[in-house]
Amino acid sequence: MDEIGLFPLGIVLLPGERIPLHIFEPRYRELIGECLQRGVPFGLVFADESGMRGVGTEAAVVEVSHRFEDGRLNIVVEGRERFELVELTGGRSFTTAEVAALPDEGDEPAPAELERSLAAYRALAVELDLEPQQLDTGGGGTAFQIAASVDFGVEAKQRLLELRSERERVLLLSELLERATAAVRNERALRERASTNGRVTPT
Repeated sequence: MDEIGLFPLGIVLLPGERIPLHIFEPRYRELIGECLQRGVPFGLVFADESGMRGVGTEAAVVEVSHRFEDGRLNIVVEGRERFELVELTGGRSFTTAEVAALPDEGDEPAPAELERSLAAYRALAVELDLEPQQLDTGGGGTAFQIAASVDFGVEAKQRLLELRSERERVLLLSELLERATAAVRNERALRERASTNGRVTPT
């Protein structure tokens, strides 16, 4: 088990995902300063009014985009390995905890299951008139790549983060993507119907 500094936030960071952060609180400026000096990651954990979740992601600082004169920082972090909180520790201005690695234990998705997820991703991109991102489907982790590019909300992302097999993540992701596509289509149909005052023009 390792001890790591924690940064509880109202967001979820997935492995491989990059996000910008604005660091302004003195305790987190201290945390990030140590991470930069020592070249080590910190732990980003989703937290809300219910408290911190038990699974988080190691976050490595890959870019310091701006240093303010008052000590604030704009940084970019990248998600690395997942971890499970074992025990909170004390003695620092920021939260620390002993953590344990959280490797996958389950199966890989079958080719048809992975293709269903990829097809659902492409279908949603078409509905939103977006260009799908290029995905690396050869080395696993496809579910995290897709989930990092679609805003499913923090609860869904946390659920994906906590699953212990790529197959489970791919199956859940397919459902989320298909549900999102159906919602977009339904919203478009309602808008089109509203524009005609609910009347249908016969062909």
